[in-house]
Amino acid sequence: MPPKPAPWRPLFATHLSQSTSFTLSTITRDPKGKIVPRSRTCQLRGFWPTPSLHPSAVEALKSQGVGLNPDVYESDMLSLTTDIRMEKAGQIRASGAVEGMFWVGGVGNQWRVKGEAFVLGGVFGDGQWEEESRRGVLEGMRVVSSHDDGGGGGGGDGEGWEWERQVTAYFANLSPVMRGSFKNPPPGTPRSEEPGPGLDLGQTVDDLRDKIARRNFRVVVIRPEEVERLDLSDMQNVRRVRWTLDGEDWVETELWP
Repeated sequence: MPPKPAPWRPLFATHLSQSTSFTLSTITRDPKGKIVPRSRTCQLRGFWPTPSLHPSAVEALKSQGVGLNPDVYESDMLSLTTDIRMEKAGQIRASGAVEGMFWVGGVGNQWRVKGEAFVLGGVFGDGQWEEESRRGVLEGMRVVSSHDDGGGGGGGDGEGWEWERQVTAYFANLSPVMRGSFKNPPPGTPRSEEPGPGLDLGQTVDDLRDKIARRNFRVVVIRPEEVERLDLSDMQNVRRVRWTLDGEDWVETELWP
């Protein structure tokens, strides 16, 4: 059974309306084999699988014959996009362990989300890794009440819902310039090296099925296991609350800051 609706989500979602930028941390090993952290700034793309689609994305999905998934599923999992060639994709594949840290200065709140991350590529996914990622993400997906037959969630590609269409929706929700960034030269390689055919900076992409861009495009889904809020809005009464997932239920604990 998937987790019950998270009690922390309503307030967290309200804070996200002010800022969607966050620090994503992964773990890896350095050349000597020592375990080391790696962090980078990312943009949250909404809760999987229900990002807020821009009207231009909806139009592109319809005009190019992709269409929209029905509103069958919901979850409290976070989503972002990445290039499969970037280091964080390999780090996620190796361990799955991630932490996202959000600082919302306007309300003086810090949020930490710890959990397991999965990388989805749709039809451009990597075989067994894609299947394993889908199974992991599916564990956190609930059937919305209007489609619930009493089973409560899980299931599969029900009611016409398709993984590939959902991944494409995330791609469509990016600007043509951002889509074009997935046709950049391989990230982190020397500029002195020839990037390869079709790869260059500053490209734009309108075709949602562009083979080069889609081969590199991925959606990362974070399945939370622990969420912590530090409320610094009142320095004379600082509050710290942690929610820990226990089976289907979220357990709330008030902590000293």
